[in-house]
Order: sequence, then structure tokens, then C-alpha cells
Amino acid sequence: MKFRCERDVLVEALGTAGRAVANRGGALPALSGIRLEVTGDVLHLAGSDLDLTIQAETPVAGLVDGVVVVPARLGIEIVRSLDPGAVTVEGDDDEVRIASGRSHFVVRTLPVGDFPRLPAPAGEAVSLQASEFAEALRQVVRAASTDDARPMLTGVLLAAEEGGLRLVATDSYRLAVRDLPGATVLREGQRVLVPAKALAELQRLLAGAEQVVLRLADHDAAFELGPVRLTTRLIESEFPNYRQLIPASYPNRLRVGREALLDAVRRVKLLVRDNTTPVRITLRAEGIELTVVTQEVGQATEDVDAKYEGSEMTVAFNPAYLIDGIEAITGDEVLLETLDALKPATIRATDASEYLYLLMPVRVS
Repeated sequence: MKFRCERDVLVEALGTAGRAVANRGGALPALSGIRLEVTGDVLHLAGSDLDLTIQAETPVAGLVDGVVVVPARLGIEIVRSLDPGAVTVEGDDDEVRIASGRSHFVVRTLPVGDFPRLPAPAGEAVSLQASEFAEALRQVVRAASTDDARPMLTGVLLAAEEGGLRLVATDSYRLAVRDLPGATVLREGQRVLVPAKALAELQRLLAGAEQVVLRLADHDAAFELGPVRLTTRLIESEFPNYRQLIPASYPNRLRVGREALLDAVRRVKLLVRDNTTPVRITLRAEGIELTVVTQEVGQATEDVDAKYEGSEMTVAFNPAYLIDGIEAITGDEVLLETLDALKPATIRATDASEYLYLLMPVRVS
């Protein structure tokens, strides 16, 4: 195998495929590599950790067709370190040679036969507007769990709803729901659970794209963006019944400026020293007061102008989860609704109904 390519083009292609490379200890050695295959004047790249695979293509000056698997981290670091200009890559079963200008590297390759078989496209192709889907992922993926002990919570539910598509994620402490009206990518009543890790990588790839093509097979989902394809295994678990967590109505409603609330929470959070320290929000007609009290550190208090309708109370939240919810909101004003200090509260924009963030309060004495 031998080809020539501009450094910046090669760095971008390697970085894209490398995002799927396994980084956990004990994995098959070939999974720590990127598969490079030259066919004519096209370089095909792939990285995989068995659950997630990212494939990319880029035009090159192909000199000899062939395939090698190069160590991902080292290969990317070497190419990135080179001076701008043409890079020549030549490899065989034993080693790959990378040269540019006066720089020459020889690196041992990984066994091509040990690299997993690349998934082929399957399922009907359905297109989505990339910018809208990326915004939905930004709002929802943050609420998924990272604890593999409960796999059903590490995914994002994609469900066909009347008139569109719904995305849902929860880690049992907060819940995010985003509707995409008019997006009919699933059959009526169909639900699939896609790993949040894969969708976080997809979110990065969506930047600047116009359309993303979704293909659903029995056990995996593929997202295609021009020369890049991301394929992920679906989670074979039952997603929790999230609907029962969302009250039909709320007696207590707070309207507050998004940036003012976000800035205030970030300031009082400076005194938080562990994730168990909550931010207390005192709700009253003339405005709200935020308080953080950390033993052996001190106390922070800030008043924020707001409009509140309901019973005066103090409700407490995990400040990091609260910031996540406020950041996900679009618009200038946030609506926080609650039943009481011990029931889940919802955060949403006052001028949009497509997104809802539900947050469990923290019990305080």
C-alpha cells in the first residue's frame, strides 16, 4: 500500500476515524488501530471498538493499492507533527513508513486480519436536517448515564411520535425530552435505543453538514454524512417508562432570565467542593435567592430578579445538573415549574415547547 496526501487532509481523516478507536485496556490490539485501505485514488479509513465504528473516505494520490492497520494515537501524532505539505505513506504486513520533507518514521503495523469486519449499509435510508438533529442531540445526550451497570440508561431513546420523532434520555436524576416535529424517520410505534456515546460522536461530525442519512437495521444504526459513516450497535434493553415522571400540570411557576440565572448558579457553585453539595433556591413573589453552604469552606448567596407564581418554598438541586438544564434551553427566558420541594421540577423555554428537562430535587434539612 502506498499513497500521497496533504498533511492537513490526512490529519482530519485520521482524527475522524480515530474517534471510534478502543481506548480501554485489555481490548484486542487491532482495535487500537486505524485501518487504512487504498483503492485507486481513494483512501478508506476505519476505526472501531466493536460497538462503534466510524468509516471515512478522502481523495489521495494512490500509488499502490493495499491495506494496513496503524496504531491510531501514534499515527495521528506523527502526521500532525509534520510540516505542512505532502505526506507519503507506504506500508505492508510488518510496518508502515511515513515521510514528509526530511522527516521519516517507521512504525510497526497491527494484524489486518484481527480488525473487525466493517459493517455494510443496511436498512432504508431516511434523511434528517443536520443542524436540527445536532441541536436535539446537544439538548438530550447530556442527560444520559455513563454507568455501564445500567445499560438502558446509557442510551438515547428514538421513538416515533404523532407528527414526528422524539429523543429521550435519563440517568434517573434528570430527564431530557426533545421533539422533532415532521421528522418521520421511524415507523409508527417504532422505538430504538441508541448509545449516547455514539450520538455524542455524531454530534461532533454534524457540525457544518446539511443532511444526515439514517439507516436502521435489526441490531445497529448507521448515520451517513457525505464521505463519513458512523455505525453503532443498538442497546437491546427496555427503556424506562419516562412518561409517568412528567406531571400534567404545576401549581408553581418561575420565569427568569436565562443568562442571569446561569451566571448566578455558576457563581455560587464556586463554593461547591463535591457533587453532594446542592444549590438552594428560595422561590418568592419578589424574586429568587440562590444559596450554597459548604462546611469548612463558607457560604454564597445571590438574589436574582424573577417572576414567581405559587407557594413560597425552598427547593434544592445538584448545581451541575441544574446548569446542564439551563444551558440546554434556547431563548432568553427560562420557565421552571414544580409541584413542591420534593417532586421533580421541569425546566423549559418560555417561548418553545419542543424541549423539556426534568430534574429531581435534592432533599435538604
